[in-house]
This record gives sequence, C-alpha cells and structure tokens, in this order.
Amino acid sequence: MAEKKIFFASDFHLGAPDYESSLEREKRIVRWLDSIRDEAEEIFLLGDVFDFWFEYKKAIPRGFVRILGKIAELSDSGIKIHWFIGNHDMWIFDYIPRELGVELHKTEIEREFGGKQFFIGHGDGLGPGDHGYKFIKKVFRNKICQWLFARLHPNFGIGLANFFSRKSRAATGNADETFYGEDKEMLIQFCKTQLKEKKYDYFVFGHRHLPIDGFDVGEGSKYFNIGDWITYFTYGVFDGEQFELKKFE
Repeated sequence: MAEKKIFFASDFHLGAPDYESSLEREKRIVRWLDSIRDEAEEIFLLGDVFDFWFEYKKAIPRGFVRILGKIAELSDSGIKIHWFIGNHDMWIFDYIPRELGVELHKTEIEREFGGKQFFIGHGDGLGPGDHGYKFIKKVFRNKICQWLFARLHPNFGIGLANFFSRKSRAATGNADETFYGEDKEMLIQFCKTQLKEKKYDYFVFGHRHLPIDGFDVGEGSKYFNIGDWITYFTYGVFDGEQFELKKFE
C-alpha cells in the first residue's frame, strides 16, 4: 500500500468576488478534494476558506454547501482535517469543528511528519511591521467586539462585512502577485527569527496568495507559501520525504 500523504491548501476566499465565480471555484475545490481522498492522511486548510464568515448563535452564512458537505464526508471517512482561522474568516466558533469534525486552529502550530519539523499557520500578522493590521486583529478577536457584532441582524452585519472586504481587495490591487524581495517579505523575516529559537525543516503558510516554492531561509530550512485558489489553484503535498508545490487542473 502506498504511503499516505499530507496535503495543504489555503485562501479559497469563497464568496468573492461574486456568486457565479465563487461557485465555479467551489466546485473545482471539491474536485481537488475528491482527487486526493485516497492518498490523504491529513489535510491542512490554512485559512481564508471563506471571504467572510460569522457564526451567529442561530444562523450561519448562506451557501458553500458543496465544500462543507465534502469536508464532512472526508472527515467521516477517517481523514484528519485541520482548519486554520484566517484574517477573513476569523469569526469561526463551534459550528465548523462540531458539524464537520475538523480540528480548529486559532494560531500557528508545530508538527512532525517523517522526521521533519513543520511550522504551520495562516501567516497573517507575523513578522515585523504591519502594526495597523495587528491592532485590528486584536480588536476583531476581542470577545466583547464579537458579542457586539453578533447583535447586528445577519442581513446587515454580513452585508457590511462583504462591502469592506470588497473595498480592501480593490485597494490591494495586484500587490499579492509581487514578490518584494527577501528583506521586505514579512513571512521570510519571521521564519529567520523563528530559526534562532528552534530548527524547522519546513515553514508552511498561506495568506500571502503568491505561491513561493521552497525559499531557503537558512540552516537547511525552507519556506513554502501555498498560494491561493483565486489565481493560482496551488496546493502543497508532503510524501514523507519531500515537500512539493503543485497546481490543480
């Protein structure tokens, strides 16, 4: 029997930029999940599965039934699925882990596979600078702020969040497609700082959207950014010996 593999994907941003393109992308993601089900031992979804998500106590956002059903199916079949909170879907509480059987991660984690040390996370707010976002992240994760937002009617609250998400994406433009160089890439700087404390073989992140295929951060350690499923449709796979970045369809 072939050795099982570990898969990584990130930044699906389902719901953006419109219903039709999101649905097409969702179906493509489901096809990918079906294609790896016989090989997968564990699957890591590294955040921003949704462009926005907020779980009200008695309501959840409409849509996304195909991917939710497929993840529940794979989880029920015995595949371990990890779901990381991203900066667009940080307001996931108990519905996703309870209904889908996934393990929810609100921060970065360390794992060992095949004798290799992994540092895994979404990637937002790491590294130097970006103090404005780091402050906003604390506000959004504050339980009082979450309670206040939950007081808004879902039609208004979700609509408001989607409006600001679209504005943010328009302001960012093509910035995600540019590699800024080793000294200006915050996640590369973060990896180098972490290596001063502990040796890791692989750093694996999403968030950046730009696929980065095994950037050498020193001491034999590699940084991979998984990319996104808006432009690149890339994913990572570790076969027990080496890590590869691949593209689906």
